Amino acid sequence: MHPLERNYTQTLKEDREAIILCDELGYHDAFVGEHLSDQAESITNSMLFLATLIHATKNIKLATGTTNLTHTHPVLVAVHAAMLDHLAEGRFILGISPGVLKSDQEVLGILGSDLNKKFADSINVILEIWKRNPPYDINLPGNPFIVTTEQSYWPEKGLGVMPKPYQVPRPEIVGTVVAPYSKGVIEMGKRDFHPLSANFLLPKWVATHWNNYQQGCEAVGHDADISHWRIARTVFVAEDDNTALRYGKTDPQSPFHFYYEQMLTKLKRSGRHVVFKHDRNEPDEKITTERILDDLVICGSVNKVVDEILSFRETVGDFGELVIAGMDWVDEELTKNSMRLMAEQVMPRVNAALKWTP
Repeated sequence: MHPLERNYTQTLKEDREAIILCDELGYHDAFVGEHLSDQAESITNSMLFLATLIHATKNIKLATGTTNLTHTHPVLVAVHAAMLDHLAEGRFILGISPGVLKSDQEVLGILGSDLNKKFADSINVILEIWKRNPPYDINLPGNPFIVTTEQSYWPEKGLGVMPKPYQVPRPEIVGTVVAPYSKGVIEMGKRDFHPLSANFLLPKWVATHWNNYQQGCEAVGHDADISHWRIARTVFVAEDDNTALRYGKTDPQSPFHFYYEQMLTKLKRSGRHVVFKHDRNEPDEKITTERILDDLVICGSVNKVVDEILSFRETVGDFGELVIAGMDWVDEELTKNSMRLMAEQVMPRVNAALKWTP
């Protein structure tokens, strides 16, 4: 998320550079979101952006975070994701969501439509395209997307054939979990989609996700794997606690202050700011940007951040992967140093304390 006055070309370059540095430092994956009409979150197509990183990186998995399935036809998502998976030779994760930004819905002419149904219809068709062979003949009950190449199918010439992914049977599919006690995460468990809990949720709300995911897995007769649960957090590491506190919380020019001021304003407008409340019945005026920063930003020197991450884990329980939310580069040197300290000092110490080997 970038301040509105930033140069668009420059922020795209910085976002690419951040992922390239993550790859050099050994980060496992990078999730990139997309919005059509948000000047602060200005990557409009996550797959297109990730394609520019395939040959600039070596090991990091490139993930859409997320592809908004209600914005396009499922055939386009299926074939584009399959091609990107081949280009990346399996270093691809498909993150999916309905796409709830109202201005995006408005420009596409879908404002007021049933996004959850559109989302479910779309992913069902995508999975069928990857499962079936031509001419496909996909006509699912109650689903408006009918997909077939029956009339044009010409196997000798390769016509009517859509590509399947590089990974068999499909790439890992990840869904974001953005609400306390999410029912959507139950459905993820049923489909073997993997949850990513949002960085703007209080720890106690994040802790509600795993039981629901387990419930979904158990409903279809398979065990939930804790390594599949990703949790995003907002983290800043510095050489000393004072610098970390200033840049991570107290400075009004901090990128973290900008991020959470934006999130609070936008979620209030859409009526979803309950995620910041300590109690569902808490008055709205109790929620301030300063309190949110105190609640949600983990910041400090290496030792302090290690302790805070371990304390967070005590609250939410075991999970598989910590995803660090990216911020604008108000101070490039501090930003890059935080990324290095996370990779080279914080996470090795966290993993050692947990007796976990990556």
